[in-house]
Amino acid sequence: MLTFVRSALLRFGPTCFTQSLPLQSFIFSVRTMASNDNNLQPIPSDEILKLCSNNSETDGFYFQQTMLRIKDPRKSIPFYTNVLGMRLLNQRDFPAGKFSLFFLGYKPEKEIPKDKSEQQEYALSTLATIELTHNWGTETQPDFSYHNGNKDPRGYGHIGIVVPDVYKACENFERLGVKFVKKPEEGSMKGLAFIQDPDGYWIEIFNPHKI
Repeated sequence: MLTFVRSALLRFGPTCFTQSLPLQSFIFSVRTMASNDNNLQPIPSDEILKLCSNNSETDGFYFQQTMLRIKDPRKSIPFYTNVLGMRLLNQRDFPAGKFSLFFLGYKPEKEIPKDKSEQQEYALSTLATIELTHNWGTETQPDFSYHNGNKDPRGYGHIGIVVPDVYKACENFERLGVKFVKKPEEGSMKGLAFIQDPDGYWIEIFNPHKI
């Protein structure tokens, strides 16, 4: 989806339920990296199409999960469930490696198995889940943080969440004190927003019928 470039990169604290961030110093752009070269052109779409190929060997493949490392589950789990409305599908703890995995997604509670073995298989087969990885002990380290991909050097960008009404969703986010990168009425692209989770990862909030 769209990537917005900020002129000032700010480092935020570990708490997600704080006041919204001021945006006066932000410059939004649909380009990933600013350039003064006016001769730059996109790779032609017909060339891109020629690069795409499918074969029977990939039949049955599908996108299942995105993994994000988190500092503190006590902050991230409430954010993804209470704020974004996902459900915890499964938790797996690995004492030998001292880490835990939390699988979340948009599934009805009645569908989630109670049996742990069935629950694990369910979580690993559900489409488009988030896998939050917690390395034990990071939550007690005041200066610990993960790179969110939108600070230099940039790489990873964001996940996207579809909502019925972007403005109504953002009103609720504001009441909850969620950090905003962009509110729906700001910038040149109206009607979509970017918020941050407790670790600073960006999340696009949009409605595909109103972009």
